[in-house]
Amino acid sequence: MSEDIKFSTAGFRAVTADGLTVQSVQRLAYGISEHVLEHPFYGFEGIGYRKHCAEHGKKPKKPLVFVGFDTRFLSKQLAYVAANALVQSGVTVHMAEFPLPTPVAEWAVLNECAVGAVVITGSEAEYYVNGVKWISYYGGIANNEIIEDIEKRIPSPSAQILKASSTEFGSLNAAVTLTKDLRKGYMAHLEQMINVKALKKSKLKIAVDPLFGTAKNYFRDFLEKFGVTVEGIHEGDDVLFGGVVPNAGPVSLAELKKLVTSKKMHLGIACNPDCDKFGIIDAEGNWVSPNEIAPMLLDHLVRNKKIKGRVCRSVITSTLIDQVAKANGLMLRETPVGFKYITELMITGQYIMGMEESGGLAVANHIPDKDGLLACLLVVDMLATEGKTIKQIKKDFYKKYKQLFDQKVSIPKTETEINRIMERLDIRPPLSINKTSVWRIDSTDGFKFILKGGSWLAIRPSGTERLIRMYAEAMDENLPAALIKEGKKIIESII
Repeated sequence: MSEDIKFSTAGFRAVTADGLTVQSVQRLAYGISEHVLEHPFYGFEGIGYRKHCAEHGKKPKKPLVFVGFDTRFLSKQLAYVAANALVQSGVTVHMAEFPLPTPVAEWAVLNECAVGAVVITGSEAEYYVNGVKWISYYGGIANNEIIEDIEKRIPSPSAQILKASSTEFGSLNAAVTLTKDLRKGYMAHLEQMINVKALKKSKLKIAVDPLFGTAKNYFRDFLEKFGVTVEGIHEGDDVLFGGVVPNAGPVSLAELKKLVTSKKMHLGIACNPDCDKFGIIDAEGNWVSPNEIAPMLLDHLVRNKKIKGRVCRSVITSTLIDQVAKANGLMLRETPVGFKYITELMITGQYIMGMEESGGLAVANHIPDKDGLLACLLVVDMLATEGKTIKQIKKDFYKKYKQLFDQKVSIPKTETEINRIMERLDIRPPLSINKTSVWRIDSTDGFKFILKGGSWLAIRPSGTERLIRMYAEAMDENLPAALIKEGKKIIESII
């Protein structure tokens, strides 16, 4: 097993030209190609993949893998490296010619019954970070079993195969098929998910912010087709992402807020660079938390689209979604942090929605993974269908459900400090927080201290960075900040 290349909850990520290099991408691609050719379940001859294809009426003769890339520095060149290594291993490769959102790559995998896809992307990380995502045949991010198999197949840096297959950087093997546009099928499918008749009648004005990412070729084209007025920013190219971290959060969307209010738009929508997460700005210029958007969308799907089924969310996602599920007789399942756990449930076909607090949302009858493009368009769909603003929809929503307030912070710590904090919380957890008794401790992922009365504080290590993350939720608007303050005191007393 290669000790220097490890997948996190979001694939493999590292600093460009440091941990993420031509050689590390090449090595990863060889590990993936071996997985594709040899795994008894997820590989090309695997029983899982073969059953999946048979259910979709297809009998692929060659192992097909899509390769895509986002708009980051060197993403396209590194995608070429991955594509070259895959074809040299006997895998058929269709390479995207233009920047490709991860959800579109996942749709292509499902649509063509490919064995998987490689996407070179750092998702929402800083500009100097990039990464590699492996999408399996089911159209979602690799699960733990797949990750473990790929990691153990990654060749060492000194492997002879790397020397024998080295290719001039930036060139593409002639055996790779360039695919000009993977949007067509995906966009057609979106039209089936969105109430386009309502869009045409809505006279909505929508501000869009792709954050210099792959959404720039999707938002405007889709909305303008159905008569929506669109104003956009950051639709060009900038590998520095305008000097902000492109995570579709309130800080990153400061300029979108200004656009929405100055142009008097009904809504602002945004995606991170590879479109797996979303951000929403209301007509007053307020960033609306995914912890509010997801429950409102679930209510919209149940009421207006008559969709029924189960719901799942990560352990640190707002329990507001639980209220909506219970009121509509929907079973709810809680998962650890990491969308791969939600994807595993969405694959079953029993779940109509899966969500995480950081802006990941999956919806039934689509890919089983998070799709920021669809999430944004569903919010537009909700406004068009209801004929109301976000503010009006929220007002109606909170007539039926109790409003909850949340807060999240990230605190840099060393690996040693993080381990010490987690060990101490396991051995000696607090029995009260903010002078309130701890009613129950959920250790599904880190520690979630559920207090008497229903408020809670969660402390867990990040799956991608050396950070301690803290989350708090309560019905009292001022309580989350107080709980976070107590959480900081707890971890500082440990280290």
